[in-house]
Amino acid sequence: MKIGILGTRGIPNAYGGFEQFAQYLALGLQQKGHEVYVYNSSEHPYREKEWNGVHIIHCKDWEKTIGTAGQFVYDYNCFRDAARRKFDILLQLGYTSSSVWYRLWPRDAVNIINMDGLEWKRSKYGRLTRRFLRQAERLAVRHGNVLVADSIGIRDYIREVYDRDAIYIPYGAEVPEQYDPQALAGRELRPNGYTMLMARMEPENNIEMVIQGWMASGKEKPLVLIGNTGNSFGRYLTGTYQHPNLRFLGAIYDQPTVNALRHYSSLYFHGHSVGGTNPSLLEAMACGCAIAAHRNPFNAAILEEDAWYFSSPEDVTHILGEDLEGRLALDRKANNTAKVRQLYPWEKIISAYIDVFVFTAKGI
Repeated sequence: MKIGILGTRGIPNAYGGFEQFAQYLALGLQQKGHEVYVYNSSEHPYREKEWNGVHIIHCKDWEKTIGTAGQFVYDYNCFRDAARRKFDILLQLGYTSSSVWYRLWPRDAVNIINMDGLEWKRSKYGRLTRRFLRQAERLAVRHGNVLVADSIGIRDYIREVYDRDAIYIPYGAEVPEQYDPQALAGRELRPNGYTMLMARMEPENNIEMVIQGWMASGKEKPLVLIGNTGNSFGRYLTGTYQHPNLRFLGAIYDQPTVNALRHYSSLYFHGHSVGGTNPSLLEAMACGCAIAAHRNPFNAAILEEDAWYFSSPEDVTHILGEDLEGRLALDRKANNTAKVRQLYPWEKIISAYIDVFVFTAKGI
């Protein structure tokens, strides 16, 4: 099949979760013999027309020039190009700015939409933007040929609110074969000698809650924060919270390095509270982390009883006082790694997408 993937800034991943997902999915589909095209922003650092057998289509992106409106222009350019490609399947990752162009969606392709999370709940958006995102969500549900939900919670939400079925396919992850302790050496860290959080610097990821809880604890182990601090909230955090053991390392996209930092941490905080299954959570599980997660249905559906949960700085402080190297922590680590191997291997996720593509392309 000829498959197009749009809705991300492109591959190889140099940004975030959807880009990571697109990278793994595109490569897996290509290795299964499909003709795969991924749309890349003109701002993406990778400039070649092919990546490991996956075709790359570069489209003009004006976001750096005109701000958020540039996302709509970028999606418009992608759809204009897709209309002449004769795709069998066009997989749209998210709907934030693409759903407004539904009249441009190729009519000779099956338009499949991964619904992502509840974008309109993100606290970084103002009232008018949230209203727009609710409308964008409605348009995506109304006009998508097939809807995919990456979490059971999102699937149930779509059914309850819109009376439409979405196919549940989670993200994937893989258990690394080894971890390089040298990733810690240049950062003045030692195994089990620090706690860690990795996320985009946005309010709904509860980074400030974790920092406040850590600040109220003994602060014996450094708190390492990985994520680009160049946005307004990132600058607020770095300007407001300062301590020798509070380490803002910036964005890190080298997967072996990130995996090592996760694996050797004594505790991994996952503060995401909006959206479905987050790839970084599955990857932390795969790396054998002891996990403290924000208490919400999306995280609980994945971690179940195999995590500590927090919903306040006080909860974070209490968790930091727990025995993070005892039998309970070891059992939770082992259980989560086993879940990744059994429920979330990339081979299984890619096969599930192929099944959907094949059935829908046949009109079943």
